[in-house]
Amino acid sequence: MAAKKTVYVGLSGGVDSSVSAALLKEQGYNVVGVYMKNWSKDLPGYPCPWKDDYQDAKRVAVQLGIEFKMFDFEKEYFTSVVQYMLDGFEAGITPNPDIMCNQEVKFKLYLKAALQQGADYVATGHYANSRDGHLFAATDTNKDQTYFLYRMTNDALTKTLFPLAGYTKPQVRELAKKFKLVTATKKESMGICFVGKVGIKEFLQQFLPPQKPGAIVDQNGVTVGQHDGAIYYTIGQRHGLNVGGGLPYYVTSKDMAKNEVYVTSDIQDEKLWSSTITITSPHWLRQPVPTKELVVRTRHRGPLTEVTGIEKVKNNCYTLHLSEPLRALTPGQSAVLYHKNECIGGGIIC
Repeated sequence: MAAKKTVYVGLSGGVDSSVSAALLKEQGYNVVGVYMKNWSKDLPGYPCPWKDDYQDAKRVAVQLGIEFKMFDFEKEYFTSVVQYMLDGFEAGITPNPDIMCNQEVKFKLYLKAALQQGADYVATGHYANSRDGHLFAATDTNKDQTYFLYRMTNDALTKTLFPLAGYTKPQVRELAKKFKLVTATKKESMGICFVGKVGIKEFLQQFLPPQKPGAIVDQNGVTVGQHDGAIYYTIGQRHGLNVGGGLPYYVTSKDMAKNEVYVTSDIQDEKLWSSTITITSPHWLRQPVPTKELVVRTRHRGPLTEVTGIEKVKNNCYTLHLSEPLRALTPGQSAVLYHKNECIGGGIIC
């Protein structure tokens, strides 16, 4: 019976995790709230919000009458998430720290610690659904977060509950008011996972050596501007280039050895588009079987594009063939595959 089951709920101090805890308690689970302290460092002009988030999480636990704990993963978070991000940007790619945080911290370290302390399950405020060790999209397709969760393991999914699977964001806000939670009107958190509102560029500047300026070169080989560090630019980027001339420019590629950023003013430039995606570090929740119903997403809330074929290039590398070209495929980001509403896995775009 559910009443006998203990669930450790990750309370972030936000409305989604707060409502998740309230729903689980209402369903009869023995609920324990846990705040994960993954980052506490203030950055110049960007104070870390962890103390406020911790207090909000604690207030919710008091309101619900549930036990409350804090797990400190700050050291492990820096090693497995922050360092991964820094290494990726230095290599010229655009890594996704949210995906790595879910893989290494929330559904590995946190899950292991919770189970060791007697939990039967862990739960989070993600908009996703798990059934029999597999991952499915949430009812609210606009908020669905399976893109960030595709690197979970099947075993972890059997031990994870997603209480918001069947709710929309407006419904969650209404539930927060119904439960009279202190987080009911709290705004969405933005910025890097757990760090706060600091932008990527400002964050990188605190941890990486000063970057050398270099040339921004257009599709005709003409230098049209200067960049302040090639690591700060991502494929498809339009804003922040500081290149004049009327027409907008889009980043098509980078050469880290030459310290050059390449752009185009032609939105139809073939360098911006691709009919295939090559992925590495594949992670499958279910082995992909090419069908007309197999689709791929290359960014959160990005369009779903039909996959017409999957070719295994080598042990750790696949090529996905698409029904239509996609713009601005970004190395370091993930291509996540779906069969109907099931997330079957994916890999890192290279």
